[in-house]
Amino acid sequence: MSDDPGRTREALDRVAARLLDASVYERVGIAVGSTGLALLIGLVVVAAAGHNPLLFAQQLVVGSVGSTGAFTRTLRFTTLFILAGVAVAVAFRAGVFNIGVQGQLVVGGIACVLSILWLAPFVPNGPVGGAGLTLVGLFAAVVAGGLYAALPGVLKAYYGANEIITTIMLNFIAIGIVGWAVDGPLRPDDARSVRTEYLPEGVGLPSLVFSDPNFSILGLGLALAVVGVVAVGMTRTSFGYDMVTSGYQASAATFSGVDPQRTIVATMTLSGMVAGLVGAVFAIMIQGYFIDPSGIGTYGFDAIAVSLLAANNPVGVVPASLLFGALESSGSHVQIHSDVPVQLIDGIVGIVVLFVAAPELFRMLAKRTGLGGEKR
Repeated sequence: MSDDPGRTREALDRVAARLLDASVYERVGIAVGSTGLALLIGLVVVAAAGHNPLLFAQQLVVGSVGSTGAFTRTLRFTTLFILAGVAVAVAFRAGVFNIGVQGQLVVGGIACVLSILWLAPFVPNGPVGGAGLTLVGLFAAVVAGGLYAALPGVLKAYYGANEIITTIMLNFIAIGIVGWAVDGPLRPDDARSVRTEYLPEGVGLPSLVFSDPNFSILGLGLALAVVGVVAVGMTRTSFGYDMVTSGYQASAATFSGVDPQRTIVATMTLSGMVAGLVGAVFAIMIQGYFIDPSGIGTYGFDAIAVSLLAANNPVGVVPASLLFGALESSGSHVQIHSDVPVQLIDGIVGIVVLFVAAPELFRMLAKRTGLGGEKR
């Protein structure tokens, strides 16, 4: 039993190393090849099951970008996947495996909602007060998510605990405790569903470009801003260099004067801060309250696949998230307008991840066909 986490970590190490060693062209080729082959195999499976593969492909497109409503739904999921994917990529890029993004976004989301509800009586009504409460909620989510992720970081850095085990266990703790609270002391007496009180009027992100009340272009803008900040921080600052060095070459980091233990904790904290934003955006932009964590969705777990598809590159997370957002959006449409089981979409996602985890296949094909580029 104790060997399983070690084998899992070694496997993830191999995947990360192979992806990081690939050139820019190889990374693009891996992503495009993975997606194309996954869709092709998915269509073959649909046909083998006795369904119309062309109709299935059409419904995938229509359900993701076929109308304004479908497109905004895709952007809504994409926003959450971007933030969650960046949270995973930050840790993975530094050689630390944060599998606890799901729990950290739950903690961040409930901290966001509670901070807004507690402060609302002391803030004047109106757009200014609502904007102030929204900022407070976002800040509370960042702090709570960061602190919750710092715990496994400390356990790993100073006590040698396996972060894969600790972050997975902390997922269950967060979901269990928050689920109990939302269905217990935090649930209003008149609520027919498991939820907290509604956020005050004025709290939220305005729709602006699109009329969808559950999506705001500001939320997407916030996610893209986080991508930019993290990408610059990891590639253009000494802190980013220390993160990667401490994760993969702790002895080299120590020799150069870097405290690898402190850097590991900082890496996990930064990852959790971004994860906390996922919960805040979900609560503020989509729900307007906080629900039972079991009904939120598996954004934190899906983000692992998003990060792998993006080669753990924060910028690459954006197109990878768009793909996953489109697949998530088309799932409900396929379920309603087609007799093809919606589970096939999950299968397609699984095939994408499978091909991404075997990049040497694509690199070998590229070299055999003369398409392989030089390492950069």
